[in-house]
Amino acid sequence: MANTKVAIIASNGGLFDAYKVFNLATAAAASDAEVGIFFTFEGLNLIHKEAHKNLPLPEGKEHFATGFTQANAPSIEELLTIAQELDVKMLACQMTMDVLKLEKDQFIDGIEVAGAASFIEYAKDANMTLTF
Repeated sequence: MANTKVAIIASNGGLFDAYKVFNLATAAAASDAEVGIFFTFEGLNLIHKEAHKNLPLPEGKEHFATGFTQANAPSIEELLTIAQELDVKMLACQMTMDVLKLEKDQFIDGIEVAGAASFIEYAKDANMTLTF
């Protein structure tokens, strides 16, 4: 996937959302694609230092927690580390941070804070754009 650019918008903040976002982002990056993720609204939970450690499952889907463990699925923390090692660009939405009174130091290391216009600039020539 060399010369491929993937732009992902993460606007939801549950465990299922985190697996979707980071599974696709790391798979694309491992295939030599350039990957950028824009975290906005509840999606900021996926990169928040504390919130990403305890993401909620949808009601009635608690059995998935056991399934993730039994399938040896990497944790969200592990997927975040892999994404960082693969140079996945992670952008936190400035507007959402302002609305929620969040500061950059509340998020994992290596993120950039950017507005929607910055993400649009990044994504304008993407080969794939995904939203979760």
